[in-house]
Amino acid sequence: MNSKEWIAHFRQNATQYRVDWSLEPNITEKQIRSIIYSLQAWQLGETSDGSNLLRASTKYAHSINDPDYIEAVKLFIREEQKHGNNLGLYIDAIGENRIRHDWGDSLFRKIRYFNTSMELWTLTVIVVESTAQIFYQSLKDASNCTLLKQICTDILIDEAYHITFQMERMSTIVEGKTDFGKRWRKWFYKLFFFSTTLVVWFAHKKLFKAGGNSFKNYWKKMSLKYGKTLGKLGVASSQLPVASGVSQVTVRRYETLSGEHT
Repeated sequence: MNSKEWIAHFRQNATQYRVDWSLEPNITEKQIRSIIYSLQAWQLGETSDGSNLLRASTKYAHSINDPDYIEAVKLFIREEQKHGNNLGLYIDAIGENRIRHDWGDSLFRKIRYFNTSMELWTLTVIVVESTAQIFYQSLKDASNCTLLKQICTDILIDEAYHITFQMERMSTIVEGKTDFGKRWRKWFYKLFFFSTTLVVWFAHKKLFKAGGNSFKNYWKKMSLKYGKTLGKLGVASSQLPVASGVSQVTVRRYETLSGEHT
């Protein structure tokens, strides 16, 4: 999909309302305690204004003469902010407090502040979105709360397309590199992917376990995600995950890309 098509997708997806906010939270105190730290931390992480990403995207878009890419990234950021808003509303609804500081979010924000490389931005988003798919599936499975499940399903549907959006960009970036450049990047991307995988597990293992994931299971899922994303760089573009089009925003798309049901 080109940038104009992604703009159309994000605009169409913004008209989809998958959460019934008339529902009351139905979650036990024990379940809240098993998810609240991670829920608060990820809600904070989803609330970034995206200014640093937008700055890098604008510079990159001008360099490749694709001004529409800037608007596509703006809409991508807006979709992420929707996730933060929905998670925040849920935190409010269960009588808990939103947080303003978290060590993981603070570290990530510092890295983002100094990062002006579109390649590093894209790599980071792909890895974070991959862990997010397991995170939100675990959050969804950690209770029987219908409202929380709807919020998570909405995010999971969006995230599948986000990975496609970023993988298409990463493929374009890598294709322009030398053979040597492609080789060392493949090693570096893999190291970054699995190092982040470990950090996320140790930071949020209580939530992952509440959602039914052991470390072995979590690692297996992340390995599958690596194979479907960064592990496919350098192969024919037809073998990369490709979005189905603006009219196909479905849970099935999420299942196909995330590997949760493989």
